[in-house]
Amino acid sequence: MFIEQPAVFLRLLYPKAIWRMSRKKKAVYLTFDDGPIPEATPFVLDTLEQFGIKATFFMVGDNVRKHPDIYRMVVERGHRIGNHTFNHIGGFSNSSKDYLENADKANRLLQTNLFRPPHGWMRFLQFKLLRKHYRIVMWDLVTRDYSKRLTAKDVVNNVKRYTRNGSIITFHDSVKSIEKLRTALPEALQWLKEQGYEFKVIE
Repeated sequence: MFIEQPAVFLRLLYPKAIWRMSRKKKAVYLTFDDGPIPEATPFVLDTLEQFGIKATFFMVGDNVRKHPDIYRMVVERGHRIGNHTFNHIGGFSNSSKDYLENADKANRLLQTNLFRPPHGWMRFLQFKLLRKHYRIVMWDLVTRDYSKRLTAKDVVNNVKRYTRNGSIITFHDSVKSIEKLRTALPEALQWLKEQGYEFKVIE
């Protein structure tokens, strides 16, 4: 549970970051990290379209550089874009100067005011400086679709167990996740619809 749904103390490490939206509305906010890539993003887009759902995609700038056609596909289908750095770099393994320059390099392509740090961690100084230019979006539920230890059924069960009003739910349009997503994503979306959740994007 520590990973799937971050504890309160973890959320307090980054004050004013967005971990969860309004608890008063029966709505969820789907997000996808690490794309766009041809192996996964088109499937995600087609699945979302089948369900009539919009999501927020936190993109790696270098993937956008390599696959501009898929990036345009995401935008043209009405989804929201977020910055996930240019090279998916970690905040603790890079200086604040290098980290911010990497995020800025990505944003020359992405042109967004949303940012999510890879791995969910960064130095507090990096967070403080990035907050001047971005809304920092974390998550209320990470499905762990990337984990080799989990099956597609486990991913769906994480959605069923941890989703609540205002949950920011994180999937990954990545090579590590796609085989599980082919089963887990439509099943999870169907379950969420059956529970009466409305799907919103992060504005």
